[in-house]
Amino acid sequence: MFDLFRSRAKAVRILLGAMLTLVALSMLVYLIPGAGAPTVDRSDQIVAEIGKQPVTVPEVELQIRTALQNEKVPQELVDIYIPQIIDQSIAERAMAYEAQRLGFQVSDQDLANLVRSLQFGNLPPDQYRNYVEQQFNMTVGDFENNLRLRAYLEDLQTIALEGVVVTPVEVEAAYRQQNEKIKFEYILVDPSKMSGELKPTDAELKTYFESNRAMFPMVETRDAQLIVVDQAKVAETIPIPDSQVQSYYNSHRDQFQTPERVHARHILLSTAGKSEAEKPQIKAKADDLLKQLRAGADFGKLAEKNSEDPGSASKGGDLGWVVRGQMVKEFEDATFALKPKEISNVITTQYGFHIIQVLEKEAAHLRTLEEVKPEILAALRSQTVFDRMQTLADQARAELVKAPQNGQQIADKLGVQFVRVTNFKPGNPIPELGTDAQTGNMLGSMTKGEISQIQQAGNKLVIVELTSINPPHPGEFSEVAVQVRSNYVAQRASAAAAEKVKKVTELLKSNGGDLAATAKSAGLGVQTADFFSRSGAAEGIGPGQVLKDAFEKPDGTLIGPVLIAGQTIFGKVLARQPPDMSKLAEQRDSIVTQIKAQKAQGRQSLLQDSVVTSLIQQGKIKKHQDVINRLIARYRSS
Repeated sequence: MFDLFRSRAKAVRILLGAMLTLVALSMLVYLIPGAGAPTVDRSDQIVAEIGKQPVTVPEVELQIRTALQNEKVPQELVDIYIPQIIDQSIAERAMAYEAQRLGFQVSDQDLANLVRSLQFGNLPPDQYRNYVEQQFNMTVGDFENNLRLRAYLEDLQTIALEGVVVTPVEVEAAYRQQNEKIKFEYILVDPSKMSGELKPTDAELKTYFESNRAMFPMVETRDAQLIVVDQAKVAETIPIPDSQVQSYYNSHRDQFQTPERVHARHILLSTAGKSEAEKPQIKAKADDLLKQLRAGADFGKLAEKNSEDPGSASKGGDLGWVVRGQMVKEFEDATFALKPKEISNVITTQYGFHIIQVLEKEAAHLRTLEEVKPEILAALRSQTVFDRMQTLADQARAELVKAPQNGQQIADKLGVQFVRVTNFKPGNPIPELGTDAQTGNMLGSMTKGEISQIQQAGNKLVIVELTSINPPHPGEFSEVAVQVRSNYVAQRASAAAAEKVKKVTELLKSNGGDLAATAKSAGLGVQTADFFSRSGAAEGIGPGQVLKDAFEKPDGTLIGPVLIAGQTIFGKVLARQPPDMSKLAEQRDSIVTQIKAQKAQGRQSLLQDSVVTSLIQQGKIKKHQDVINRLIARYRSS
């Protein structure tokens, strides 16, 4: 919650650092030739050239992996997706190229300022270099060149986007569209409800299985035994004498000093983004709330209802325990001046008007040995636990190599965990490890009888012995009965729902759109979603935007069938609620920002297209279609 009270400048630095870090990552694959991969000069690896800079196959493949987060490209989308990735890589590089060609400059001082604005930009040189190399897999030179190129790109976009104008008419139209609400009456056809009513017999399921055996193959699975050395469990076995605990406590007293602190709660009425003319009204509301509190009103309930601090309002304004230095000065001074149960006057900060109550107060003190003993034990054990873990893991592996298949006995002897894995498939969770990718990949690549090296999985060390590989085979009913039932029920429910939708459609046509009569004949019910906006949620349906036709067509118009998350909706608008135009002024700034962003996005796309088209015409962009075709073919066959 304390983000609200920390120094504004510090918050801005952190936000900027996060944004620029993301920018650096996003630009990695197409602004730095060969970034993240060795530089490739072979012509059969060059997808395109912008000026003299190549866009290579490894760069494009890295961008594909980043975009998909290592998931496979769906076969039906390969011919669409891969060319789009290539075109975007070319377009981004072309924009940066054009900015430099037009004379935009980013000086060394500009670059230095940009680097310093990063969270890690003020690290000592060695630490800065290590951070960049580890986090971005590139040299400092490439990373800083990356930032320079992004700055060129943003300069060109800024010039093109200047002068975006939003008219009052556009603002009012957008406000009306965002705030108009409708009340909607509807019939819902839901296959999942029909699924619950189906009770297939074993005979029906077996008949379905025999007719669809090809749908239920058993893929290769693997069995293994694991010996797991858990840091937390090993730490508990390390004895620490009381004399050592006492000695540690005596030599680290400063560490166990607790500063003065208070347990407080508050109500915030925000003035962020408000005009000077609005602030007196907000202050008057704060004064009224204070008056209610002085008269005995429940602080928590008033905070929950009125506070505009998103971090604490739902908790009755509770901030928990706070110490000096966590809050802005005005808030801190007022808080620490209060006595327990005392309520402040209205306090003004850069964030707005606050009313504060201190629930408890605690003076600075030294925590007792008993209070901090668990921390001391953890600290002392951490000094030796990793050596102990490695020793146990080394011993376990050595014994397993000598006596394969005896993992259970070895684990019991050493006091560590034994885990048996059966029918493992890629992506399956592993007992005690969860979905640990490294161990899962290892299980998928080992040969039968192989014993792995010691692997780390979080705070655990793992040794794996692959005991068997179960080859793929046609599934038998007993192996896939659950899947057979699920498929059968889903198929039957889907067919029943389709028939129901057909019947409802015919009834509505024949009876002039009478929802009540149709629902009765079809064995369904009529439901009502109370007033909702396009951006709101329609009760029982989902996002209001899925019913955009209901907002745009005249009242009484039959809407549907509309398919929403597998369900089918038929309905009509019961009533409309016009927007409260008196609140337009409050939302004007945010609406202007939204419209500007939409227009800017359109201009940016036009700018990008015009730059790319111009450079192609000038011969500055050359695409190597044969390389692109081979790349697409490789993904099509993978």
